[in-house]
Amino acid sequence: MKTLKCDLCDVTAEGETFDDWMMALRPHYMEAHADVMNDSSRGKEEMEQWMAENRARFDAA
Repeated sequence: MKTLKCDLCDVTAEGETFDDWMMALRPHYMEAHADVMNDSSRGKEEMEQWMAENRARFDAA
């Protein structure tokens, strides 16, 4: 089980896998960072980069 912080604040979530961790953080992102989640100016490439960076953080932990 890994515990990592949100990339935007100090809230933590746990997960056995990257997908588990992202699912655990999803409610937090939707509530605390709704502005980021709903920002339509973010393109597909930017979202893929964000996911890759978070996956790397998870894998390194």
